[in-house]
Formats: sequence, C-alpha cells, structure tokens
Amino acid sequence: MSNLEIKIPATVPENSKEIYLDNLNKITKNTKNLFLFAGDQKIEHLNKDFLGKNISAESADPEHLFRIASLGKVGCFASQLGLISQYGNDYRDINYVVKLNSKTDIVDTNQKEPVSSLLNTVEDVVNLKKNSDLSIVGIGFTIYLGSEFENIMLEQASQVILKAHQNGLIAMLWIYPRGKAVKNELDPDLIIGACGVASCLGADFVKVNNPGVKYLKQAVVAAGRTKVILAGGKQKDSDVFLQDLYDNIKNGFVAGCAVGRNIHQTDLNYALRLCKAINGMIYENIIFNEAKKYLTE
Repeated sequence: MSNLEIKIPATVPENSKEIYLDNLNKITKNTKNLFLFAGDQKIEHLNKDFLGKNISAESADPEHLFRIASLGKVGCFASQLGLISQYGNDYRDINYVVKLNSKTDIVDTNQKEPVSSLLNTVEDVVNLKKNSDLSIVGIGFTIYLGSEFENIMLEQASQVILKAHQNGLIAMLWIYPRGKAVKNELDPDLIIGACGVASCLGADFVKVNNPGVKYLKQAVVAAGRTKVILAGGKQKDSDVFLQDLYDNIKNGFVAGCAVGRNIHQTDLNYALRLCKAINGMIYENIIFNEAKKYLTE
C-alpha cells in the first residue's frame, strides 16, 4: 500500500504524519488489512477465558499471550498498559496497541447499564513509548452503544482518538451495542450503525461483532474510511473459524479480524499455526484451502 493510497486524517499534524504512516504500515504489513491479536480479556472476562474445559493449560499464564504475539505472524497485539509494562521489555518485537479502557463482566446489564471508563490516558501511552522505546503503534477504546452511559464513552473516545492522531498513533474502537435499550446485541442495523459512529469519531479501525456476511457490505460502506474488523468471539472449530473469516473477507469486504480466545486458548504450537493461517488470508491473500494446510504442518 503506497502512501499515495493512504488518506491521512486531518487530525494528524504534519510533524506526526511520518510516525502515523510508519505505525499503520507496521500493523497492516503495507496492505489495507489488519490481523489484531486481542489480549485484553483478563479484565473483560476474568479467568474463565484462561482456565477450563477445552482450554490449554498454557493459557493460564499471562506470558502465553506475549509468546504468541512475538512468535506468531500477527499485525499487532492489544492489551492493557499495565500488562504490557510487565512483559514488554522481554518482547520488544511486538507491535503494541494499548487498550485504554476495560471493565469486568461481573455486573450484569440488568443490574447496571454498562460503562467502560478510561484506565489510562493517551499521554500515559506516549510516555511509556518514549521511556521504554517499545513499538507502541496505537490505542484501543471500547464503546457500549445504547447504554445510558454511551455519552461518556463517546466523549472519551472522541478525545482519545484526537490525541492519538496528534501523536501519530493509530486509533481503534471496539463498539458493541449493549444495555437495556438494546434488544439484540447482534442486530445488523445496530452493528452497521456502530460502524458509522466509528467513522464520525475518526477511528482508523473499528472492531464489531459479525452481523452476518450479507450485512457486512453495508457495514463497510457505513464505516467509510474507517476499516472494519470482526471480533473472533468464543472458541470454535478452527476449520469453521477460518472458513467464516475467509467468507467475511472475500464476500463482506471487511479488512480483517481481532482474535483472542480462538488463538490463546490453544497451546503455543497450535496457536502459531493458526496465526500463520490467519496471516496468510489477511495479508497474503491466500485461499481458504491453502490457509487450512498450516494447521496440520
């Protein structure tokens, strides 16, 4: 992807454009696509994503995430600043995206409307990058659209995207319709609308749940210049997962995926094979049958 094809947001000042382009090319591998390895679930889902039936014992150790991100062919690895600060010095070859907000799932929506406020600021991220010299390429932020507190998250998201761009960082949003007003969190119209919200906030990428392949084209159109990537969701059969991803890219024209559980809940050897398969489809444009071969190498 040449620089002439990249539409740099006007919020990126002249002295940050080179940094922005470098960060974007690092994570997209000079394509328009993105394979994000998601490692923010230790807050979001506590320990149930890391210990239990059909979950590799390796997954219980937080360092498992970093081993995968370092050895696997991923575009970037997203997690909270604190976790990155603990392991980052030992894994300096990873492109990091700092997740700025998180919440647990202990409090049910019926008890309280969901809200995920800032854990850290963009300034914290910039300081960590400067002081550690880690490859910190971007920030991530979650919005629960439809919550009574969506105004808080929308305002914070708008501000962190602006500040991220001012520092040449890539800005990513996780947007999930959620709250008592939301009857169906997978409502295609709401997910398509969420992609439009991401565009209005100026995000470079938006992660959403899959509304179904026939609605993805509409979601991509609604997102405009914001690239749509799909959440990997709960662990499923790897062949089914890869086939769905292939169909979503080829028929839905999404830019890629953000996968966590389907990768880190397996042992390191298999996780790396799966990363190689995903990498091949997203960055190298290989077909499903070729990607599938990586699982049995």
